Amino acid sequence: MEKGVYMKSICMIVQDPMVKGGIAAVVNGYRGSRLEKDYNIIYVESYKDGDKLTKTLKAISGYFHFAKVLLIDKPDLIHIHSSFGPSFYRKMPFIYMASWAKKPIINHIHGADFDEFYVNASDKKQQQIRKVYGKCSVLIALSDEWKERLSQIVPADKITVIENYSILHEDALMQRLNRPSNNTVLFLGELGKRKGCYDIPAVVEEVVKQVSDVKFVLAGAGSAEDEVAIKKLCEEKGVASHVEFPGWVRGEQKDKLLREADLFFLPSYNEGMPMSVLDAMGYGLPVVSTNVGGIPKIVHDEENGYCCGPSCVNQMAESIINIITNDEKRIEYSKASFSIVEDKYSFKSHVKKIENLYMTETYKS
Repeated sequence: MEKGVYMKSICMIVQDPMVKGGIAAVVNGYRGSRLEKDYNIIYVESYKDGDKLTKTLKAISGYFHFAKVLLIDKPDLIHIHSSFGPSFYRKMPFIYMASWAKKPIINHIHGADFDEFYVNASDKKQQQIRKVYGKCSVLIALSDEWKERLSQIVPADKITVIENYSILHEDALMQRLNRPSNNTVLFLGELGKRKGCYDIPAVVEEVVKQVSDVKFVLAGAGSAEDEVAIKKLCEEKGVASHVEFPGWVRGEQKDKLLREADLFFLPSYNEGMPMSVLDAMGYGLPVVSTNVGGIPKIVHDEENGYCCGPSCVNQMAESIINIITNDEKRIEYSKASFSIVEDKYSFKSHVKKIENLYMTETYKS
């Protein structure tokens, strides 16, 4: 996009850059990118990790900052990154304020558990969700499946699909293709039930029966209750020595783990288009995951990994064994993972879709 005399201004409602999770990962990729060169991006932070008081104060400061931006900077468009649950209620004031200011609103939906959020909600809550989402000019869904689900709330023509992206690390792929297997399986993300982490100890138990030196690295963080419960399950299964818990990783530590692993594992029950899987594929990692959300679009059975049913412990274990015990298959799947994201899920392609949407919506206004 060429800069004209007037550069369009976009106010983006985001999380603190240090927040753990996929939304922050997506937005952090925008910082310093072409998007900031083509548009004047004003970031308003509405959430940060911490206790209840910390979160409340961050939200309040975000509302005041947003009011100032609306009154003084007068952005052409509002781009809100939101999820379900508490995130929906935190973003409501931003949507109402933007609506009162008659600004076009793009609501970028990163939520995962749609049934709990909408399908099984009370009539009153469903009505509230429809009203709030109805104030948005367009919703961004992370996959065609999520567009279909969100069309229960707003008309399908108000929803556009823009998948998450992958940053490509060709040097990591080359390293992987030229080294022997080390039987390391990597998980990145929230340690909890939605991500299928309570199933992992049973998967490890099955894999150990055939690969005695396998190592599972569960790099992430969850509630203290979840972390204790998962570690306890590992001990009860007698596989604690095969599982490492390095905590939430970023930067060089995350890069190191992605380069050293042989396979990426995500046994989720609900997902949109998980950044963790796309990240792993950008490093040329084969993937074993589940057939939920947008995952089957990027993890193709017997091409770059396997998509299993949620909670299908034996199927997951067998899939992991099939890859880490077969160097030819591991290398083939590594190349395929990299190729899939290179062809369809590059950051350049993602930004182009975002900018096309900005152009369309600001033109309408």
